[in-house]
This record gives sequence, C-alpha cells and structure tokens, in this order.
Amino acid sequence: MSSACSSYCPILAETVHYDALYEFIEAAKIPDLMERGKIEIAPLAYMRGRTLANAFVIVDEAQNTTPAQLKMVLTRLGFGSRMVVTGDVTQTDLPQQQESGLIAAQKILKSVEGIAFCYLSRADVVRHPLVQKIVSAYEQHEK
Repeated sequence: MSSACSSYCPILAETVHYDALYEFIEAAKIPDLMERGKIEIAPLAYMRGRTLANAFVIVDEAQNTTPAQLKMVLTRLGFGSRMVVTGDVTQTDLPQQQESGLIAAQKILKSVEGIAFCYLSRADVVRHPLVQKIVSAYEQHEK
C-alpha cells in the first residue's frame, strides 16, 4: 500500500461504506488485508502518477467522474492487471451540464479491442423487489 494511502486509510475506515466488501470477506479480515496491501481503497486523487500492475482494479460509481478523471484512472492500468468500471448513468451526481466520464468512455472506447461493455436492466436488480418497480416507474416517467 502506498504511503499516501497508509496515512489516509484510517480516515477511509471511518468514512467509506464497506457493505459489498463485507458480503464477500469476513469483516475481521479486512483491516489485515488492507495493511498487507492486498486490498486498497483510494480516491481518484491518489491515482495520478501511479501504475496499477498485477492488480484487479474496480472503479465504482464511475458515472460521477468527469471525462478527464476517468481517462486518468483508465490509463493507470499496468501489466498483469484487469479493470472493471461500474456505474449507472441514470444516477449521476454531476451538474446537469457536465458530461459523465462513463458516458464519454462508452462513446470513445466502444470499438477498442480488449474493452467490453455490459449493460444491465431493471431485471438485473438484486435489491428489494420493490426497487424493480421503482426503476420501471422512473423509466416510464422519463419517456
């Protein structure tokens, strides 16, 4: 783990929600995995200048990145690594006039070999059954 992250991770432990991580890893093991550098949670600001080699990188909530931010993190990919970028373009928190980095990346990278896009629908919702109905109602309203 980088020294910048080492000094920042105690703050992250108090402010980041680990809900999904806890579904797959026993909560008591997470601090040790983080200390040994097996798991790192870092804000985009700490990605600049890094190369993420031999890693599985998850960029979550990418709909809230700007095109420049997402380009920066995508270009951190090093040898032996894989990257998954997740996001829901219907849930962006960016100002209305600001294009989402995720939308820009879809347009720019759609024909790049080695990059694939997977689109989910309300049928893929794995939350409360009511969430599918909520998503459907919003989709109808937006038409």
